[in-house]
Amino acid sequence: MRALAYFRKGDVRFTEALEEPKIVAPDELIVDIAWCGICGTDLHEYLDDPIFFPKDGETNQISGLGLPQALGHEISGVVSKVGPGVQSLRVGDHVVVEPTGTCRDRYRWSTAAHPNKEICAACKKGLYNVCSHLGLCGAGVQSGGCAERMVINESHCFKIPDDFPLDVAALIQPIAVCWHALKVCDFKRGSSVLIIGGGPIGLGTILALNGFGCTEIVVSEPALIRRELAEKMGAITYDPSLRPHDESIEYLRSIAPGGDGFDYTFDCSGLPVTLKAAIRCLTYRGTAVNVAMWGDHPVSFLPMDVTKQEKRYMGSMCYTADDFLEVIDAFAEKKIDAEKASHMITDKIPLEIGVEKGIKKLITHKDQTIKVLMTPNNSGELC
Repeated sequence: MRALAYFRKGDVRFTEALEEPKIVAPDELIVDIAWCGICGTDLHEYLDDPIFFPKDGETNQISGLGLPQALGHEISGVVSKVGPGVQSLRVGDHVVVEPTGTCRDRYRWSTAAHPNKEICAACKKGLYNVCSHLGLCGAGVQSGGCAERMVINESHCFKIPDDFPLDVAALIQPIAVCWHALKVCDFKRGSSVLIIGGGPIGLGTILALNGFGCTEIVVSEPALIRRELAEKMGAITYDPSLRPHDESIEYLRSIAPGGDGFDYTFDCSGLPVTLKAAIRCLTYRGTAVNVAMWGDHPVSFLPMDVTKQEKRYMGSMCYTADDFLEVIDAFAEKKIDAEKASHMITDKIPLEIGVEKGIKKLITHKDQTIKVLMTPNNSGELC
């Protein structure tokens, strides 16, 4: 089938010969892909050493599968075939995919070549979003959504209303990332909020905050297009390039209620300067949440920046099935505005030009793009 696939480090390209997905486990189903978004993680996989994809000659710890694999884990589509054990979904259902691969999914690939291993401590505690072997469909575990079809087990697939736009539905996965961050940091309605970085996760955090009943939000972002979109979503914006870094921190602290910093900051950029800003822009006993994906590189950190004012710095990883269901419900209840969410989509392209007009454009034209969606259905029959 046609796909945009990762073959090895430095080799991501369109192909017409990726292996078709097949139902093996009884609870698996086939999804015909409508749309798949390009994520910042995909860009890291393209530019750097693989983060989730197996290295050349290796296989994934969950599935035992190697390369090539179709990219993509921000997925919407239509169910086209179901296995005999599928209970809640039918052919024709519109769905979104929760794309993690964890210890609880090993049974799908239980073969002599890759026998089941003991479940990790996190999965034993039910914390599968931080599984010790965590991977993603479309990033190492199995082929993802940058293809005509994919196979997935029922527990990772969620029905959406037939009249919900399938392009906006592809945004549910990144919004679920943000929704999960609000839950794990125990966000309190009425709190003051600073988002650092106005890319897809920063903008998704605005939408998730709306779903939690929060509308008074400040976003710090240097790119004009991203500030303009954040403003369309109702946020107050600030351009951190206007002042030296320390002066920007003091300014942001001053515009928080009370003038001494925010209750919560969300670092959606993942840079040393944004880590520093996330902590220093907090008020007393405030919480800084890292929602960005960092590379495997150490950074300078001053523990007393946290200790002196009893601040809290924490991370949030991925999402759970509950997060997906709650985001879908928030859209259905109009707590998250689908039209507002659609503003994040700046490009919609076919798979064939996914590298040049998708991945490379996001890398080189950050000032022009936010979320690029790809489709294998050029005629748009699913869209």
